Amino acid sequence: MIDKIILTKYIISPKVFWSKFILLGFFILVGFACSLYMEHEGHYVTGMNNQIVWGLPHIFAVLLIVIASGVLNIASISSVFDKKLYKPLAPLSALLAIAFLIAGLIILVLDLGKPDRLIVAMTTYNFKSIFAWNIFLYSGFAVVLAAYIWTMLDREVNRFSKYVGTFAFGWRIILTTGTGSIFGFLVAREAYATAILAPLFIVMSLLYGTAVYFLILKTISKFHKTYISNDILMNLRRLTVMFLFANLYFLFLYHITNMYIAKHVEYEIFILSNGGIYTFAFWLGQLLIGIILPIIVINSKKLCNELSLIISSILILIGSFVAMYVIIIGGQAYPLTIFPDHIIIESSFYDNVVHSYVPSLYEFGLGLGGVALALIIVLIGIANFKFLPTLIKSPKKNLSDEQENTAS
Repeated sequence: MIDKIILTKYIISPKVFWSKFILLGFFILVGFACSLYMEHEGHYVTGMNNQIVWGLPHIFAVLLIVIASGVLNIASISSVFDKKLYKPLAPLSALLAIAFLIAGLIILVLDLGKPDRLIVAMTTYNFKSIFAWNIFLYSGFAVVLAAYIWTMLDREVNRFSKYVGTFAFGWRIILTTGTGSIFGFLVAREAYATAILAPLFIVMSLLYGTAVYFLILKTISKFHKTYISNDILMNLRRLTVMFLFANLYFLFLYHITNMYIAKHVEYEIFILSNGGIYTFAFWLGQLLIGIILPIIVINSKKLCNELSLIISSILILIGSFVAMYVIIIGGQAYPLTIFPDHIIIESSFYDNVVHSYVPSLYEFGLGLGGVALALIIVLIGIANFKFLPTLIKSPKKNLSDEQENTAS
C-alpha cells in the first residue's frame, strides 16, 4: 500500500555527490580533449574517411537525440492521456529528455571539425534540406522542454502543464520524424531513401526511451532509498512489451519495403547475408539482443517483474547502440551506385567496394563524454530541484518516524 507520492530533491551527502560529479566531470574533460585533438590534427586521426563521414560520434549523438525524444514517454502519458499514475514520474522524464538532447547536440557540434561553422548552419537555411529543419526542431524542443519543466515544478503555472505537455508530445513526434528523415531523404544511398525510416525511428525512440528511463529511475531509487510500486513496474513492463513488438514489426516492414524497391535489393542482400560485420551486427545485436531476447526475458515467468525489466532494459540499450551502428555505418559502408546499370571495370573512387571503418579512441572518448554530460545534467537537476518521485510504502495506516522524516 502506498500512503504518499511526493516530489523531492535527491537526498545525498556532499561527499557522495562530489565524488559522482568529479567522476562524470573527468569523462566530460576526456571527451572535450578528444574533440580538441581531432579539430587540431584533422579528422584523419579518426576512423572516418571520404566514404564514411559519419562515424562513432554520430552513433552516440543520434542515439542520444532519439532517446531524448523517447524518454519523454512518461511525461507525455501523464499529460496527454491524463494517467495519474505517471504524474509523479513526469518531471524526471522531462529532465532526462532535455539532458540527453543537449548531450547529443554537443557531440554533433564538436564532431563538425570546425564547430564555428555552426553559425553558418544557424543563419543560412536551405529548406530543401532536412538539416535546416532540424536546426529549428532541436532548438525548439529544448525551449518546449524547459517550459514544460517549469509548468510542472511551479505551482503558480501548473494549470498550464497539460497544454504544454500536449504541445511537447506533438513536437517530439515531429522531431523524431525529422531525425529519421535525415536518412530517409538521402536518395543517393540504397540503405536509406525510404519514408518508412521516419516511423521506424519513432518506435525506436519509444522503446529506447522507456528502457533508459526505467534504468535511471531504478538506479536513483537504489541510492535515494525510495520504493518503486508494483503498479508502476507493471505499466512500464506493458509499455516495453508493446514497443518491442512495434519495433520488430517496423524493422521487418523496413526490410520488406527495401526488397520491393529494385535498386535497394542488393543492399538488402548485403546487410542480411553477406555484409560481414554488418550482417553479424544486425542479426546478433540489433535483432537478437535488442528485440528477441528482451521479449523472451520480459515475458519469462521464472523472473520477477522488476528483474526481468532490468535485464530486458539493459539488453535493449545494448541493441540500440548496435542498431545505430548498422543503420549509420552499415548504410555508408555499402558502396554508392554512381552509374546505375553500368559495370565499373576500373576506378579510383572506390566504386563497388565495401568501405571499411575502424573507430578511433578519440571518437569513443567524445561519445563517452557526451553521455557523461547528460548524466551530470541529471545529477545537478535532481540534487537541486524536486524532480524525484518519493513513493513511500507502509503496511500500516501510520507512517513510521523514519518514513515521516524522509517524506518531509
